[in-house]
Amino acid sequence: MSFIVQPHSLHFEAPLPLQSGASIRGYDLSYETYGQLNAARDNAVLICHALNASHHVAGCYAGQDKSEGWWDNMIGPGKPVDTERFFVIGINNLGSCFGSTGPMHVNPDTGRIYGADFPVMTVEDWVDAQARLLDALGVHQLAAVMGGSLGGMQALSWTLQYPERVRHAVVVASAPNLSAENIAFNEVARRAIVTDPDFHGGHFYEHGVLPQRGLRIARMIGHITYLSDDVMNEKFGRELREAVTQHASGYRYSTQDVEFQIESYLRYQGDKFSQYFDANTYLLITRALDYFDPARAFGGDLTRALARAQSKFLLVSFTTDWRFAPARSREIVKALLENRRAVSYAEIDAPHGHDAFLLDDPRYTGVVRSYFESISGARA
Repeated sequence: MSFIVQPHSLHFEAPLPLQSGASIRGYDLSYETYGQLNAARDNAVLICHALNASHHVAGCYAGQDKSEGWWDNMIGPGKPVDTERFFVIGINNLGSCFGSTGPMHVNPDTGRIYGADFPVMTVEDWVDAQARLLDALGVHQLAAVMGGSLGGMQALSWTLQYPERVRHAVVVASAPNLSAENIAFNEVARRAIVTDPDFHGGHFYEHGVLPQRGLRIARMIGHITYLSDDVMNEKFGRELREAVTQHASGYRYSTQDVEFQIESYLRYQGDKFSQYFDANTYLLITRALDYFDPARAFGGDLTRALARAQSKFLLVSFTTDWRFAPARSREIVKALLENRRAVSYAEIDAPHGHDAFLLDDPRYTGVVRSYFESISGARA
């Protein structure tokens, strides 16, 4: 049974310097908290979200069915990240379309909607903004920072940007940077959006339209990469749509009709995504993924890059995750061990692909539960 939660928002007037050299001021950050900050203020856990998630990490909204947070199976009373022990914070990243200031909001310097003029964001920029919000909440050191995928990149970056503020980092299904293949997938998705006739150079708000065709394709491309071949075969195989199987031949022999169940599923996911996600946000977040590379400033030497980290680490990967393969997590583990950091690593043999980090697997949740129990025990 999920608990009832309420979103909050904080306004920040002071400019936030960005990695690009630009800055942003007069922005809002949406967030949620679960549990209570203890008297010692040493039980706070920051959860960082991935591409299409938000600050709504756990719990439900009052009066709304099916409003569980995106990691509700992981966070809550008695769950692996136990909110009876920890004060958990979820923050919506700048540039998102779920409450925090983003491209669809008004630029205070011009009085016009940002659109394509919203500044380019990086993982490091998000971490800096999160640090400001934690300061406002009176949280000056985190018991842990945790995230999966892009959220895991943020967790890793926290240990490098604010090493003294993080005691533990939990990095799930992530990587120290994107491979060329991953950047390529992101670029194809972005091209689908920017070449949509309704995109209007990112200023589609002024035209009263949405580039939904491009967003649909972008989501379909992304969704394929989040699933494993085994899962797609198990769920869909070569099954035809019911309307198709009514034909005696089994096929309609069309190059444009939806013939297979997997096609129907992808179109459904694309249609749903295009109705709630912002196109400029998609461009911003995928580009932030591309840019993340803490080793770049050290000539590609990840060991030197991670030397700044002081926290203890838990890394988790999944065997069928080909987008953020276990080998990428092992790169981080190796670099941390070479710096003599305390590291735990779990490689889970799960069939679900990249999406496994969001799903229930007793081995996965058991590892996370055990790790957070050790954190809580160390504080006692």
